Amino acid sequence: MVSQIQPINLHADRLFSADPKMRELSRALYKTVADLPIISPHGHTDPSWFANNECFKNATELLIIPDHYVFRMLYSQGIQLEELGIPRIDGGQVETDYLKIWRIFAAHYHLFHATPSRMWMDYVFSEVFGFTETLCLANADDYYHKINQQLNSDAFKPRALLKRFNIELLATTEGATDPLKHHAKIKADGLNQTVITTFRPDDVVDPNIPNFLGNIQNLAEQTGEDVHTWQGYLNALRNRRAFFRAHGATATDHGHPSALTADLSGVECEKLFATVLSGDASAQQKELFRAQMLTEMAGMSAEDGMVMQIHPGSRRNHNKQVFEKFGLDKGCDIPGRTDFVDSLRPLLARYGTEKDLRIILFTLDESVYARELAPLAGHYPCLKLGPAWWFHDSPEGMLRYRHNVTETAGFYNTVGFNDDTRAFLSIPSRHDVARRIDCRFLAQLVAEHRLTESAAFDLAYDLSYRLAKEAYQLTK
Repeated sequence: MVSQIQPINLHADRLFSADPKMRELSRALYKTVADLPIISPHGHTDPSWFANNECFKNATELLIIPDHYVFRMLYSQGIQLEELGIPRIDGGQVETDYLKIWRIFAAHYHLFHATPSRMWMDYVFSEVFGFTETLCLANADDYYHKINQQLNSDAFKPRALLKRFNIELLATTEGATDPLKHHAKIKADGLNQTVITTFRPDDVVDPNIPNFLGNIQNLAEQTGEDVHTWQGYLNALRNRRAFFRAHGATATDHGHPSALTADLSGVECEKLFATVLSGDASAQQKELFRAQMLTEMAGMSAEDGMVMQIHPGSRRNHNKQVFEKFGLDKGCDIPGRTDFVDSLRPLLARYGTEKDLRIILFTLDESVYARELAPLAGHYPCLKLGPAWWFHDSPEGMLRYRHNVTETAGFYNTVGFNDDTRAFLSIPSRHDVARRIDCRFLAQLVAEHRLTESAAFDLAYDLSYRLAKEAYQLTK
């Protein structure tokens, strides 16, 4: 562990190949895309930030408490979440001295060596806040106070940062019953061409979601539909999709445990839906209902043109004690094996050739890249592949992704990069990493005479900017 103060190491050629020829070409490619606008079509930043445009409170509340990448590493080393100020469901006591929490983070910053979090954080500290020394316990207080001083200025308000970061489009993600009051204000203020919402209906299609039946009742109240009938329920979902589109949404998002789909008859759907509403559905019946709802959502996307995102395979809330005490999204979701070929067959048999349907697939199971996802996307016109996601949003993960999918799916059955983050200030860093890795991959193909330089420069632009705009219907 290094305890003395060291300079931040943000080398100009970071993430490029060590081979001089490939490094030189990577550098040339990167120069053409480094300053392109950022398209962030899938993320989880808080829309209230942009609606209210208030100053962020302090370094700890902005950079540590909301970021599960950060506090899960600290938790893995025995630091309790209460010590880090993570709010408890029961309102129980947690640390509220934010400087003390910051010192804990600084004292353990070495834990993040060689992780994506370290790259993102060093970029934020250097490029956003102007620090030249690596964070450690010796300079923790100086860091904390200087960050807070900057956060208290107009230049660091959310809307100012959108411009500074050159973010052309940022999408947040809201549940199906969210009233979208923040997006209504964003729209009223004329910012709705920059910040839009995404429709995520898990709260009303997954019977395992806490308060699922209460959410269904809320759906009825919002739409005026009789959600206790199958058709009334589907009509209510169409109603909410239209409401989200009116607030800028171009995409839906589905975080199911698996990629299973089904294509049941109308009578079977009515019977299954009644069982789910009764609260007596078995685990198998709940999974079948989710499977049918993915197919129903695909059908609705074919109708209204919303891009459908499916990202299965996360074993949510693996640590029961943490979940029961702190709730969702607390760093204890774990990747699991995922089947796509057989699971998606019912959906694709019904909608796979629909010319107006686009489905973007994500995975946490890297073993399916070459075996399942690339062949599927390389055949079905409706399918595209999302970028290396979550645990694999990393330099090595991005390289594995490109090496595994490109030969079968090509570049143009992928959708560029999206950062999928709650950490607003890390967005430029994440896109910078993706652009550097893609330039490195392209440079290797050119060096091996598998790609011309001209094609590599075109691809660098497409992967950094154009493909994301086209994939998420942002070019209209």
